[in-house]
Amino acid sequence: MILLRCPLLLLLLLLLPLHSGPQKLPTRDEELFQMQIRDKAFFHDSSVIPDGAEISSYLFRDTPKRYFFVVEEDNTPLAVTVTPCDAPLEWKLSVQELPEEASGEGSGDPEPLEQQKQQITNEEGTELFSYKGNDVEYFVSSSSPSGLYQLDLLSTEKDTHFKVYATTTPESDQPYPELPYDPRIDVTSLGRTTVTLAWKPSPTASLLRQPIQYCIVINKEHNFKSLCAVEAKLSSDDAFMMAPKPGLDFSPFDFAHFGFPADNNSGKERGFLKASKFGRQTSPKPRVDLHRVCIGNKNIFTVSDLKPDTQYYFDMFAVNTNTNMSTAYVGTFARTKEEAKQKTVELKDGKVTDVFIKRKGAKFLRFAPVSSHQKVTFSVHSCLDAVQIQVRRDGKLLLSQSVEGVRQFQLRGKAKAKYLIRLKGSKKGASMLKILATTRPNKQSFPSLPEDTRIKAFDKLRTCSSVTVAWLGTQERNKFCIYKREVDDNYNEEQKKREQNQCLGPDTRKKSEKVLCKYFHSQNIQKAVTTETIRGLQPGKSYLLDVYVIGHGGHSVKYQSKLVKTRKFC
Repeated sequence: MILLRCPLLLLLLLLLPLHSGPQKLPTRDEELFQMQIRDKAFFHDSSVIPDGAEISSYLFRDTPKRYFFVVEEDNTPLAVTVTPCDAPLEWKLSVQELPEEASGEGSGDPEPLEQQKQQITNEEGTELFSYKGNDVEYFVSSSSPSGLYQLDLLSTEKDTHFKVYATTTPESDQPYPELPYDPRIDVTSLGRTTVTLAWKPSPTASLLRQPIQYCIVINKEHNFKSLCAVEAKLSSDDAFMMAPKPGLDFSPFDFAHFGFPADNNSGKERGFLKASKFGRQTSPKPRVDLHRVCIGNKNIFTVSDLKPDTQYYFDMFAVNTNTNMSTAYVGTFARTKEEAKQKTVELKDGKVTDVFIKRKGAKFLRFAPVSSHQKVTFSVHSCLDAVQIQVRRDGKLLLSQSVEGVRQFQLRGKAKAKYLIRLKGSKKGASMLKILATTRPNKQSFPSLPEDTRIKAFDKLRTCSSVTVAWLGTQERNKFCIYKREVDDNYNEEQKKREQNQCLGPDTRKKSEKVLCKYFHSQNIQKAVTTETIRGLQPGKSYLLDVYVIGHGGHSVKYQSKLVKTRKFC
């Protein structure tokens, strides 16, 4: 790949046919590259993608943008990563052959300039990859042909930022930090105004010894898929904290008032919280309730000065300080404790409610139907470990069971009855769950599930490149999506249990992991079974298979993960 501005790239391509002998385009000069990449103006408004550097740019809505780069030799490794920031993108990568030498009818004269230009710019080339969405997506090839590569991007929603990274040396570059085998953020302690988070270190820091710092993002709306999306959301007026200076005693509880405004003007007492205006006059506007704090290479942190009984979303990003490129951990959410006297959460008929319970903790919920009813249905989806549920109607105990995965309970109703639900968390750690209470049996946001949610693999149908699996369905028509992910040979059941929480749906998976989606049901419950053959696998490799069933309300539930391995010799 080359490191030139677009007009110079085009000039080189147009001059290529003028020489009688073969000539290579400039290759990557590391010293020149490092000098140029420090000079950000060099790539400003350029249509050329530099080799081994991440570029940031901007798209106007419905206005496509095109980038170019050249691969000089056949069988060259290639990796291209596109990161949408605050809006979904449509992008595709294509390649066309470089123009041949000019014949000039045997005279050695060059072809007319315009004719050569048309030869390059009018050919669409061969499409290699396309994607539409807001995930960080990538194209990887271990052996790419030489040619002129073209990256086309489009945003149909709004004006937006994005980032692009391309390299012909993906094995040695590795600019994005790796995630650990368990990429979750664990909530280890929960208070009325504090939440303590812990996570496993990135292998990039522990094994490759590259400088990594961790940045936490806290907000009340949703989780983020990239640090780029966070930066797009933050305005220039938002406070931003850097990591503590070396030598200071690092205690998670030293970070009180890290950015959330308090009623007692406590922000004035902490000078590092003030956002510098540099004398610029700004008109008053609502403050974005989103905060980011980078804490160096520590992997435990306590977020302070939160509001009681409030749900917050937490995201963690590992940032390579050499490249300033980042990778997102699996985000989580938690609700801070209520004030001294715990309040009872009111459940609304037919509405799914998220509940967070600390280790060995308990939550109380209340359901008071507004009309007379014959039956009441409680649907519970435990995202992590099992939870204990008790239901009392007007003080009388009707139900006491342990719930793991998805369970549905139907109880007899009573006029003007009030239901008190007690949820007790696991002794192992914090619990997250979703609960739905309704008096209308047809108002179900949770998809129906069979009693057995295992995925069965047929050993006799296993080959070097495919596996065949089956799972049970129900009489209700639902959408099923199956995903695959290659894992190490030492991947075991214990690691499988530590996978990200079961309430995270297909939208959190990479597009490349998707196998297929289909609708399936059978009126005969004995025949409600479907099989699928997953092809294109590698010999002797282990894969983790997941099936998601998506209900009419959009809520998804994951079947029990299945670990399979292809045959090594066929």
